[in-house]
Amino acid sequence: MTKQLILPSYRRDEESHPSLDWPDYRSTALRHPKNPLRPLVHTITEITGPMLGEGRLGELDHDLTRQHEGEPQGQRMLIRGRVLEDDGRPVPNTLVEIWQANAGGRYFHRRDNWPSPLDPNFTGVGRCLTDSEGRYEFVTIRPGAYPWGNHPNAWRPAHIHFSLFGRAFTQRLVTQMYFPDDPLFFQDPIFHSVRDPRARERMICAYNHDITRAEWALGFEWDIVLRGQESTPFENRQ
Repeated sequence: MTKQLILPSYRRDEESHPSLDWPDYRSTALRHPKNPLRPLVHTITEITGPMLGEGRLGELDHDLTRQHEGEPQGQRMLIRGRVLEDDGRPVPNTLVEIWQANAGGRYFHRRDNWPSPLDPNFTGVGRCLTDSEGRYEFVTIRPGAYPWGNHPNAWRPAHIHFSLFGRAFTQRLVTQMYFPDDPLFFQDPIFHSVRDPRARERMICAYNHDITRAEWALGFEWDIVLRGQESTPFENRQ
């Protein structure tokens, strides 16, 4: 008799996590499931991957400012935080990935061709493993806002995409981190797809002067909570 491994899942908080079809975010009408979901039996790949370890990450994967020959343009910053369970327990050795636009608000992507210059010294992708206390750290450049055509005069607030892997490929969570007091929050339907105002606040990092490095980089702090009443909103939690 073949045993099927059932990976843990958690109840979706409909008030905190955005719905898969959000009318104000127009492209969700094209990509959200329109038929009932069907469970698929996990293969060995989904159950055992990803294989992570010290030797699989590059020395500069976490430092987006030193991945190229020259220095990128823009305000250098440190982003630190912890990945936590709902009771405060740290989540060690989990893969945290980020991707973002450059200081001019343009992604290093062939389909992003609005008239803002590319930065040859910044591709906007990084990753790291949390340590034994669930801590992560990135060195990067503050991203710029960019137009995106969702509605008239639409501009996305500055943000960084975060992806987290659990024990298997089926346990991936994706979210976005924003910056304090952004003037574009009022008209961004992705930010407002999280209907609970308190939950939206948990997507905003905090400036931390203690980790700011003199004459070098501003410091920001952002903890990621996986579940519970204080969980970080994720766009793809089932």
